[in-house]
Amino acid sequence: MRRWQEVTVRHHVVMQRPPGPGVPAAEANLPKAHLHLHFTGSMRHGTLVELARKYGVHLPDALAVDWPPRLHATDERGWFRFQRLYDIARSVLREPADLRRLLHETASDEAAEGSKWLEIQVDPAGYAGRFGGLTPTVELVLAAAREAAAATGVGIGVIIAANRTKHPLDAKTLARLAVRYADQGVVGFGLSNDERRGRAYDFDGAFRIAKRGGLLAVPHGGELLGPASVRACLDALGADRVGHGVQAADDPALVDTLAARGVTLEICPASNIGMGVFAAPGDVPLRRLFDAGVPIALGADDPLLFGSRLAGQYRLAGTELGFSDAELAELARCSIRGSAAPAYLQKETLEAIDAWLAARRRGGPAPS
Repeated sequence: MRRWQEVTVRHHVVMQRPPGPGVPAAEANLPKAHLHLHFTGSMRHGTLVELARKYGVHLPDALAVDWPPRLHATDERGWFRFQRLYDIARSVLREPADLRRLLHETASDEAAEGSKWLEIQVDPAGYAGRFGGLTPTVELVLAAAREAAAATGVGIGVIIAANRTKHPLDAKTLARLAVRYADQGVVGFGLSNDERRGRAYDFDGAFRIAKRGGLLAVPHGGELLGPASVRACLDALGADRVGHGVQAADDPALVDTLAARGVTLEICPASNIGMGVFAAPGDVPLRRLFDAGVPIALGADDPLLFGSRLAGQYRLAGTELGFSDAELAELARCSIRGSAAPAYLQKETLEAIDAWLAARRRGGPAPS
């Protein structure tokens, strides 16, 4: 893997701290990677409130007294409200120190929940106006990621994401920028926002640029639209992973394709429920996809808006969907294998997962 990633993690002591209040202990001790986390959406709620007060930003009740917000984004009005809340949260990030704080706190939270590797997704266009343009924004995020990795011991890769609601030429600009920093911490190229408002096929040129530059292709698809959206990510964008992808479960042939190709789905159960895609945890087709052999990496998506971080997704899989310790361990392995983490870190983490499972079977405490 690229030398930047090796230096970021190996030459610093991994700082372990116990999980915070409300963090499921067993699941937090399970070593894992977090592959589906958005930049602003990773912010702690307390940090949002503090920065809003500092900068005089009015927070609606959904981001203040009634947090986490009650969302239902499967229709246009609901998605608009979701996006509005996200934009308000992003507006409190006004100084370089705010970005550095966000990444340091996020990495600290990841360390407390067992993450050994984090891939955080950012659309630099959403911050460029405040931080001097696209290139300075990317450089600021990468510098903050290196600092956070050094302080916490969590390896961090950055995914540059284009916006489906913008012009495909904008996506090409971002893809070229992502490739430019491929040896400095950018590991993938994504495509996010409302999949109903931008066809995957329109962004094939941007993804060709990213793939030629050695980046992982990690578009969103199959959350708000059906299996055809996932298939388009595979056929048009050459997806190595698909963000969400849960609707693929409705197409057995597509499920077989995902399993045969080893394409990892980044499934975010709490997000799916919070967005109204599914009514209850038992409706999320995690079990069906897992049993069919599809690699799955659990993700938290936007904890700031859904109120649940990564360990909570593993707890949900265990308590609501009946995943055994061995199956939770396999989900963690999938997250590592589907990541851009350097080979040595993948090997160490896979061994640590085996040790966690062995300890659980013995009934003793998992190794830290």
